[in-house]
Amino acid sequence: MWERTCSRRGRCSRCIIFVRNSAFAYAWARSLPAFAIIAARLHRPKPSMLFLIAYIGSVVLINFAFSSAPHLDIIWSAWGGLVFVLRDMVQIRFGHGAIIAMLVALVLSYVTSDPTIALASATAFAVSECIDWLVFSITRRPLRDRLWISSALSIPLDTFIFFGMIDALTAPVVLTALASKFAGVTLVWMIMAWRARNNACPG
Repeated sequence: MWERTCSRRGRCSRCIIFVRNSAFAYAWARSLPAFAIIAARLHRPKPSMLFLIAYIGSVVLINFAFSSAPHLDIIWSAWGGLVFVLRDMVQIRFGHGAIIAMLVALVLSYVTSDPTIALASATAFAVSECIDWLVFSITRRPLRDRLWISSALSIPLDTFIFFGMIDALTAPVVLTALASKFAGVTLVWMIMAWRARNNACPG
């Protein structure tokens, strides 16, 4: 537009200012959608991020609970199922990214809890991850079955290692932890099976 009205072909100061303002306005207009997307994600985070934050927070809180009130170990052991449910949700959405999430949780646990409990949690998690890796490498069954099989193998070892390292290996605590963890992973399996059936039957 300015090329038709300006005989100096944009070399005058008015044309230069106009072009610069137009370029700034264009760049600002193009950046608005990106700002809108970022703002929406901050105010309305995706479920994947919520599961990730909840998983890290649950590990830190439970380790802190065992450190601050060890005499209530049977109560804290009942929350183990929640941790396994959140761990499965993180593994489904992030794969091996769950290892990074657990490392973050362990660092926070080391700062906020007894280092012995943080070490026990790290050792139990390492054993569980090795079992998960073996199950996922060997079997080709559906994802929900692999999650349940790996959990069925890793839960007993995870439980005995953790409570053995913190000197809380008693029958009530172990049975409570096993029951809550198996209930949690079974619930995840049922939800995934239900979703698979619904996706297979669009009508």
